Amino acid sequence: MDEASSPVVGIVIAVVSSFINGSTFVLQKKGILRARKSGGTYLADCVWWCGTLAMIVGQIGNFLAYNVAPAVVVTPLGALGVLFGAILASWVLQEHLNLIGKLGCALCCCGSVVLIIHSPKSENVTSRAELEERLMDPVFLVYISLVVLLLIILIGWLSPAHGKSNIMVYVGICSLLGSFTVPSSKGLGLAAQEAFSGTPTSDSRAFYLFLGLLGILIVSILIQFTFINKALETFSSNMFEAVYYVTFTSCVILASAILFREWTALSIVDCLGILCGFITVAVGVALLRISQEAKLSWSQTKAKKN
Repeated sequence: MDEASSPVVGIVIAVVSSFINGSTFVLQKKGILRARKSGGTYLADCVWWCGTLAMIVGQIGNFLAYNVAPAVVVTPLGALGVLFGAILASWVLQEHLNLIGKLGCALCCCGSVVLIIHSPKSENVTSRAELEERLMDPVFLVYISLVVLLLIILIGWLSPAHGKSNIMVYVGICSLLGSFTVPSSKGLGLAAQEAFSGTPTSDSRAFYLFLGLLGILIVSILIQFTFINKALETFSSNMFEAVYYVTFTSCVILASAILFREWTALSIVDCLGILCGFITVAVGVALLRISQEAKLSWSQTKAKKN
């Protein structure tokens, strides 16, 4: 493939993947509602499985896009999925956002794009030995320990008590797991090159690293999948998708910055851009929550009158 056409192909794949990802939560939510209405389980609903298949296809598309186009171009395009999901939810699920909700959704997308543009860019890790060195860095180990502690608190204590009343509990669990899924995904390719090369340079250490990263990736994805569906059982799909996209992106940026020691390359302009992006995102999330609370209050008032 011609080098000049590769980024264009990557952008096209990223746009298509964003639209597919945008349909994921809507279809899964529709399947959950259909199963609830029929009294069965959503695991037996074909619409829910269509949403699950869309999630798999969308993630494969993202992987392909990152391999043929710069991440700084591909990643912001994920915001298109949030906007498409909001439009699809209003049509399929009748989850209509009011003016405040629409403004909050737009601010979340804009703030995320600003964060991605000004976030530090990953250094290339070209060998398994270099990856192992980064994974054993004390700063990264402290960060991962804190993430594990937070996950234990969220899953073991906050989720049973406050998961159904506070969307940030489920969002926090799914987003923090991105600290494991992204490094594992990046490391699998490097470990596989040496573990399955069939040359004298291949060794058992690379094979065990590959198995370890694969296990972490599978467990992280399964836990994310479980709590995404728990969130969709309670909250609207467009609100969850917007907040989840923002929080997941922020966690991935932070984990990559620590793993690849990227903070040393940040300029003052980038720091100010990241600050502005976080403020914009925070305002957007606040507006989405206000919109959701106003909608719930209106529904409760209407129910009392009837």
